[in-house]
Amino acid sequence: MKTIGLIGGMSWESTVPYYRTINETVKQELGGLHSANIVLYSVDFQPIEQLQHADRWDETGHILAGAARSLERAGADCIVLCTNTMHRVAASIRESVNIPFLHIADATGAAIASAGLQTVALLGTKFTMEQEFYRGWLQDNHRLDVLIPDERDRDVIHRIIYDELCLGQLLEKSRDSFRRIIESLVVDGAEGVILGCTEIALLVGPSDSAVPLFDTADLHARYAVDWALGGAKA
Repeated sequence: MKTIGLIGGMSWESTVPYYRTINETVKQELGGLHSANIVLYSVDFQPIEQLQHADRWDETGHILAGAARSLERAGADCIVLCTNTMHRVAASIRESVNIPFLHIADATGAAIASAGLQTVALLGTKFTMEQEFYRGWLQDNHRLDVLIPDERDRDVIHRIIYDELCLGQLLEKSRDSFRRIIESLVVDGAEGVILGCTEIALLVGPSDSAVPLFDTADLHARYAVDWALGGAKA
């Protein structure tokens, strides 16, 4: 079994499910007392969040590239970035190390393909929904049609993520907002919905949607285990 290198802390609320899912999946696959070989580098999210909103992405890339190099030196065989938004700087991270970088959108795209879906909605931070680094990856590499909410609803989702979910606050009124947004996207033609922020699945689950939900944190974690056990190719 290879060693999985996790870059976490963005936020740490969703890094915990990564650690749990990876170890539970290894146990399911190998049985007994088996658990995963993991090296975790957890960053301080506050300065990264400030750089995000200041549009200083090169600096965030520098921070995460340093984290990736630390994981490689510590013995990691791959890099798993436990956040969707920071895949905005995936190239900087990938270029900084000599080990594979397992892209979260590849894990997600593979799951959507397995489900036989073509048109999906993407929920996440405004950065993830509006910029091309994520939608473009799904469109170019997985041939998916990707819908996003309207501007008002993008603002609602972004606020809930940063002001509530990243702080561990799970509010019923916010769950209702997600349900309403998902319903409107289904009306627009979405056959499935990507929970494209690793915190969203802390609040929203299958019972909140009439179509399949794709929990990117869960899919990414399982994808990493598949790779570590010799399955998925980076």
